[in-house]
Amino acid sequence: MNLTKATLVLDDGSKYEGYSFGAKKSVTGEVVFNTAMSGYPESLTDPSYAGQLMALTYPLVGNYGVPVRTMRPDAISLFMESDRIHANAIIISDYSYQYSHWNSVHSLSGWLIEEGIPGIYGIDTRALTKRLREQGVMIGTIVSGDDDTDLKTIQNQLSTFRYNEVNFVDKVSCKEVITYNEGTGKKRVVLIDCGVKHNIIRSLLKRDLTIVRVPWDYDFGRLEYDGLFISNGPGDPDTCDAAVQNIRKAIAGDKPVCGICMGNQLLAKAGGASIYKLKYGHRSHNQPVRMAGTDKCYITSQNHGYAVDNKTLGSDWEPLFINMNDGTNEGIRHKNKPFFSAQFHPEACSGPTDTEFIFDRFAASIY
Repeated sequence: MNLTKATLVLDDGSKYEGYSFGAKKSVTGEVVFNTAMSGYPESLTDPSYAGQLMALTYPLVGNYGVPVRTMRPDAISLFMESDRIHANAIIISDYSYQYSHWNSVHSLSGWLIEEGIPGIYGIDTRALTKRLREQGVMIGTIVSGDDDTDLKTIQNQLSTFRYNEVNFVDKVSCKEVITYNEGTGKKRVVLIDCGVKHNIIRSLLKRDLTIVRVPWDYDFGRLEYDGLFISNGPGDPDTCDAAVQNIRKAIAGDKPVCGICMGNQLLAKAGGASIYKLKYGHRSHNQPVRMAGTDKCYITSQNHGYAVDNKTLGSDWEPLFINMNDGTNEGIRHKNKPFFSAQFHPEACSGPTDTEFIFDRFAASIY
C-alpha cells in the first residue's frame, strides 16, 4: 500500500504527522474533538460541524463503513443528517481499510474522496485532545504530502482565519421555504433552519405535524403557524442577528417555541441573555445533564462550542437543564409562556435518545 504523508499544523506551531486518506488536499478550519464511540457518518453530515476539522477520540474509525445515502421522497436522508459532509476534514488515530456492517455500502475513505473531504490518520489523537483541552480550540491546517507549502506560510494563513467572523449558518441553511406533510399534519410548525439535522425533521414529522422549513433569516411573522421550532447550526450565534430579531417578535406573543442547540442560544439572545464561547465545547454522546429543580439526570448527545450565560437571563427566564460536568447552561424556559429549549440534541442520531420526550412536550404544547 502506498501511503501519502500528511501533517496537521495548529496555530500555536505544534505539528502532528500522519497519513492521508480521503481526498488528497490541504484544508484549514477550527480543530475540535468528539468523544463519541460511534456515529461518524451522522457527525460528518451534521451541519453544525461546518468550518471545523473534526478529531475523533475513539481510536478505530472506518470499521463499519458508510450506509446507503438514499433520500426519502421528501428529500430527507434515510440515515445521514443532511445531504452532504459539512466538516472540513476528519482527524483520527487508526483508519480501518476493511469495513463490515449490515447496511454499509461504501468505505469511509471512498466517501470522503467522492465529496472532496480530506482525512488524516496515524496521529496521537489523545495528545491532540489534551492540547485542545488545555489550550482551547485552535485553528489548524491539514497539509497533504503533495502540498509543498512551507511552515511559515501555513502559520501566516492560520493567523488570518477567523472562525467566529464567518456566518456559517447562512452557508448551510436552506435558501427557500420547504414544506413537509402538507395537508396531513394536524398542526403547523415553522422550523427556522440554522443548519437543521434531518433527524429533527424526522422527529417532528412523527408527531403528526406539518413542518414549514424556512431560511435562517426569513421573516416568518407573515405565516400562519401553531408553533415555532429553532434548529441547531454551526458557528457563532452572534452572526445571526436577523434570526434573533424575528424570534424576539415571535416571543412577544404566546405561540409555543422550542429550540435545540443553537436554537437554545438564539432563543436566549432574543430574551435578552448573552452567549459566550466555551474553551473547547461539548461534542460527545455521553454528557450528563440534570433537569433544573429536580434530581433527574439524562445522558445526552451534544455538539456545540458556545453557551448561554445563566447570569444574564432576564427575570422571566430560568435554566431548564444544567451540565453536570461543568455547570454550564443546557436549556432555558420562560416562567409564564410555553417557550423552552435544550442545548443538547434530544433527537441524538447518533447517540442516546433519553431526552426525546422534549419533542412530545413541544407537540403537546401545540395540541
